[in-house]
Amino acid sequence: MAFAGTNVSLSQPDITQKLTERIDDLKLRIAAWGKRIRRYTERSTRFNKNRLFQSDQKRLYESLERPMVSGTGPAPNQADTVAFWRGL
Repeated sequence: MAFAGTNVSLSQPDITQKLTERIDDLKLRIAAWGKRIRRYTERSTRFNKNRLFQSDQKRLYESLERPMVSGTGPAPNQADTVAFWRGL
C-alpha cells in the first residue's frame, strides 16, 4: 500500500517505526492533558468549596448532603458504544 503521489509504502520498517513512535507520543500527550485537566478541575472544586465554607457554611453543608447528578441517564453498554464509533 503506497501513499498517494509518493513511492513510500508502509512495508518499509523505518516508516512503520516512526508512525508507531509518533502515535505513542501523541497518546502520552493526550494522557498528560487529561491528567492536567483533572487536576485543574479538582483544584477548582476544592477552592470553591473552601470559599463557600468561609462565607456560608450552611449552604456548603446543604450542597454536600444533596446527591450529585452527573449524567442524564444510564450509561450505554460497551457493545453499543463500539458499534456506534465503528459506524462513523
